[in-house]
Amino acid sequence: MTTDTLFKWHHFLPEIILLNVRWYCRYSLSYRDLEEMMQERGVAVDHSTLNRWVLKFAPELDKRIRSFLKPTNDSWRVDETYIEIRGEWKYLYRAVDSQGNTLDFMLSAKRDGKAAARFFRKVLGAKHTQSPRVITVDKNAAYPVAVDELKADKTLKAETELRQIKYLNNIIEQNHRNIKRIVKPMMGFQSFNTARRTLRGIEAMSMICKGQVKGISQAIILNVKNQM
Repeated sequence: MTTDTLFKWHHFLPEIILLNVRWYCRYSLSYRDLEEMMQERGVAVDHSTLNRWVLKFAPELDKRIRSFLKPTNDSWRVDETYIEIRGEWKYLYRAVDSQGNTLDFMLSAKRDGKAAARFFRKVLGAKHTQSPRVITVDKNAAYPVAVDELKADKTLKAETELRQIKYLNNIIEQNHRNIKRIVKPMMGFQSFNTARRTLRGIEAMSMICKGQVKGISQAIILNVKNQM
């Protein structure tokens, strides 16, 4: 898909669209906050338009950076956090390596062995990850079930160690805070699909700001902050 095709029929410059998508997926802002910020810069754009931009381009941002992610190590930290959708709690599975680099993420309606196994398969299928030497999780009983299933079908190596030690997972629990900080002004999502698409942009911006994307330096990230 070319850039011209991607932005076809939009009445704003691609730079303005992507600026708003980046800000929304990185900072604690509502759509009305962004609408006001654009008005201060002489750009009249409705909050509903901003919503459509995020739902279309946030997943595209995640898709485009995938091929440029730097390799991660073989020590996984896995945990899930809660995301509110239409007044109900759903589960965002997340994994980082021992240095805090994002491995992958998955929004799930359920929190059980099948969901955990599906998430592990997704992480293993990512191009920037490698088969884990050790997986550190909390006391959730679903994780041993999932690991046993993956070892049985040889998706995971038999020697992969599963550690259920809560304090060793502090690194990912701290990492959850960034997601919660950004999601809070949104006051809950209205649909599972809306949540899934928006979270892809939030996680993509998180990986960019962690320095995981080849060719994007910290200076570029700081320049984005200075534009606000």
